[in-house]
Amino acid sequence: MASDIYKTDELIARDIDAYLEKHQHKTMLRFITCGSVDDGKSTLIGRLLYDSKMIFEDQLAVLEADSKRVGTQGQEIDFALLVDGLAAEREQGITIDVAYRFFATDRRKFIVADTPGHEQYTRNMVTGASTADLAVILIDARKGVLTQTRRHSYLAHLVGIRNIVLAINKMDLVDYDRARYDAIIGDYRAFADQIGIDGFQAIPISGLKGDNITSASDATPWYEGPTLLDYLETVEIDQTRMIERPFRMAVQWVNRPNLDFRGFSGQIASGRVKPGDAVRILPGSTTTTVARIVTLDGDLSEAGAGQSVTLTLADEIDCSRGQVITPADQPLEVADQFEATIVWMAQEPMIPGRAYIMKIGTTQATVTVTDEKYQVNVNTMAHEPGKTLALNGIAVCNIATSKAIPFEPYAENPDLGGFILIDRLNNATVGAGMIHFALRRSHNLPWQTIDVDRDAHAAIKNQQPRLLWLTGLSGSGKTTIANLVEKKLHAMGRHTFLLDGTNVRQGLNKDLGFTDADRVENIRRIGEVAKLMTDAGLIVLTAFISPFRSERRMVRQLFPKGEFVEIFIDTPIEVAERRDQKGLYEQARRGDLKNFTGIDSAYEPPESPEIRIDTTRLSAEEAAEAIIESLSMSF
Repeated sequence: MASDIYKTDELIARDIDAYLEKHQHKTMLRFITCGSVDDGKSTLIGRLLYDSKMIFEDQLAVLEADSKRVGTQGQEIDFALLVDGLAAEREQGITIDVAYRFFATDRRKFIVADTPGHEQYTRNMVTGASTADLAVILIDARKGVLTQTRRHSYLAHLVGIRNIVLAINKMDLVDYDRARYDAIIGDYRAFADQIGIDGFQAIPISGLKGDNITSASDATPWYEGPTLLDYLETVEIDQTRMIERPFRMAVQWVNRPNLDFRGFSGQIASGRVKPGDAVRILPGSTTTTVARIVTLDGDLSEAGAGQSVTLTLADEIDCSRGQVITPADQPLEVADQFEATIVWMAQEPMIPGRAYIMKIGTTQATVTVTDEKYQVNVNTMAHEPGKTLALNGIAVCNIATSKAIPFEPYAENPDLGGFILIDRLNNATVGAGMIHFALRRSHNLPWQTIDVDRDAHAAIKNQQPRLLWLTGLSGSGKTTIANLVEKKLHAMGRHTFLLDGTNVRQGLNKDLGFTDADRVENIRRIGEVAKLMTDAGLIVLTAFISPFRSERRMVRQLFPKGEFVEIFIDTPIEVAERRDQKGLYEQARRGDLKNFTGIDSAYEPPESPEIRIDTTRLSAEEAAEAIIESLSMSF
């Protein structure tokens, strides 16, 4: 049994304090293992843990038993079971979630993230890569460079990992063939040159057999480079880059334990700070000086990147979560429009124009993708056009946020340039992004203040502006009802304008089709036009299918509270089909008309509209009267 000869560092059990002291001053290397599915990532990590004696005897006994019960190596130890802890992982023999493990040698400490190889779990790989200093990219010697190898390499490079190990695994299954090894290196080098990877360390290994993991293998006499562990122990990592940059600290929370203390807590993203330093609070232009640097263990005379501290300031100023404290003479750039790379992580595609929640550092804002400039094909690195972004897609986009955000480009400061995107309906993380730079027009186009404002326009018309947003299926009667409502308002002396879907698509939106992305852009444009019209004091009526709740919500947020009135023309689809004189539903059911709402494109009915009209009970005239009656008090 392996446990008969396997002994961990006895100092751990005998004197844990002495063991921790021994390791306190070692450097720390964070690395990930990545690559395609079944390339042996978990097995490799298990071997590293085993050979570095970071498994206790009781864990080893369990490992031996599990290897016999659910392992994939017959009677031998299945090292992958050390990190594949989920039941589903053990059943399928794959990695699903990111597994983090700590181990140490006499020369260095390590935190390794075992990331999934399956394409559907690429988002988990990005999570592990976001904090790593080095990536071990595994390649099955039998299969060579695969699509997922390229994708993981590109993502590792994208998130800023500059140390790459190309571990060509399972060399025992190709009889340690040097020609096969060299061919794989040639294929990978051609791809690495395309994406800007300057260099990498290639190592022929067998995670299962232990070849070139911790000691040189007799099976590869032609290989004269370092073993994997030798390289991990000696590779240079830049631990000073962030501390040498200007000071930045995003405020995580305002520390107010009593009436006599008010501090601003957060982790220092870069640079150093000490009492007396002049600082600026962003967004804004307020300046003050640092009074104290407070920690649980007492005040500090100086703090630097990576430390979590509480700063007290000399003046009582307005500062809250999401703002960033910087040197007064070296402030961050602040903008609300950016170019960024986005990695999409959800089954539902990303749609330009749709609003998402963006979290960047401690700041949260609403964000929309205003323009998808191009998608990246990870196989060819070609820049390809696209209107949406599917699962695991990568695209360079222009984005706009609902408020100005202090930032630095991701390449300079990942903490202040990296962000995640969250679905506003289910709070699921759907994407991750890296800011490249601000779009200068966001600085050059401040909102123009005019003397005759929207209140003046409304006053001269003696009415309260409104947007009456009629939504419902095709054939529900939206346009007919909206036309009758406008006629009644006109007869009452109101100033109105009706925007109808068919008419708008013949002019303003003639360049748009009927895909989900085009529908979102259609509604975005209409919302902006309607906003300008209500600024002119008009009562605006719209009659659009507007199938998605998120876009109707986006339009609602453009308007002051109470000014957007959602009117749901509630008509069952079978009734709408009977009323369909143009035969559109029949064409859609035959497959001749694609992306037709209610047939092969979704309609999401309003959950709490201001007005609901049941057209199975009311005629068009009665429906118009009901809307006027509901709105009469608000005009």
